[in-house]
Amino acid sequence: MNRAKSKSKVWGRYLALLALPSAAVSLTGCQIDASGQTLPSPYYLSDDIQYFAPGPGFKLAREAAAQKEQAAAEVSKPQAQ
Repeated sequence: MNRAKSKSKVWGRYLALLALPSAAVSLTGCQIDASGQTLPSPYYLSDDIQYFAPGPGFKLAREAAAQKEQAAAEVSKPQAQ
């Protein structure tokens, strides 16, 4: 009887040792890089959202204003017939 209890204790320890790593792997999310693409963690739907303030819609606003000013300065005179 004593030997049966010790065997069950040993098997219980082996089972716990096998269950612990598999539980740790399944309960933690990780972000991986596969074939050049970054795949999200399993928790990507509940992650915090990063906010980036909107910038100007047209990034070349100063250049466009300078071209418009230059075009207005170069108004040609009407040709005499």
